[in-house]
Amino acid sequence: MGKYDHTFQIFTEEQIESLREGGKILHDCLQMLTELAKPGVTTAELDYAAEAFIKDHEALPGFKGYNDFPATLCTSVNDVCVHGIPSEEELREGDIVGVDCGVLYKDLYTDSCTTLAMGNISGNATKLMEATREALHVGIDSIRPGIRIGSVSDTIHKKLLERGFDAVRPLTGHGLGDTLHQFPDIPNFNAGRAGPVIPEGTILAIEPISTAGSYDIREDPDGWSLRTKDNALSAHFEHTVLVTSTGCEILT
Repeated sequence: MGKYDHTFQIFTEEQIESLREGGKILHDCLQMLTELAKPGVTTAELDYAAEAFIKDHEALPGFKGYNDFPATLCTSVNDVCVHGIPSEEELREGDIVGVDCGVLYKDLYTDSCTTLAMGNISGNATKLMEATREALHVGIDSIRPGIRIGSVSDTIHKKLLERGFDAVRPLTGHGLGDTLHQFPDIPNFNAGRAGPVIPEGTILAIEPISTAGSYDIREDPDGWSLRTKDNALSAHFEHTVLVTSTGCEILT
């Protein structure tokens, strides 16, 4: 949690313009990585390319050094849900990989993730990715000032369940701004709580993290990578959004 432990951070017009600029850098970085990622490429190569891209655009990697995380990207392959550490292991035909990245620009954070298919993937993996992407967008479409976080969570979860999958329940979206993770947590399932009312002028990281099996997770010995306990596939899509007077604006 950041310093806004029980309060949404509200941004000035000048800060919002900086967030738009940082969000575009992050969007363009993930687009570059989407073109670069293919079977035979290592996740370490993706990480090197991302760090160079971000620094070339006069920004800083948002994740590197955060709680001592060692890399610019989280690269989560197949049954790894989040926080996979880039390595020299090559991506293989049939893999899916969540590529999660943060950018720090003018002292403000944006955060985004996409899941990429390596060549020909299974039908189940395709359906999982499609369902998770849809859950992200219906969640975003539900956001407007005055609704509660629980309503967004419920919308995301219903879409995943409708498509035959579930949310990885211990993992949530979050607020962000001058810290990377801050109030509020945004669950991806109906936790039975209404949650706080969303105000205009804040930003939120909306990030459904899905599973094709059990939503229980376990931590790898590296102390970071979290994977499904039953080794089921997991997918992850995320945008940072700005809450506007009539809905929200995708910044990433």
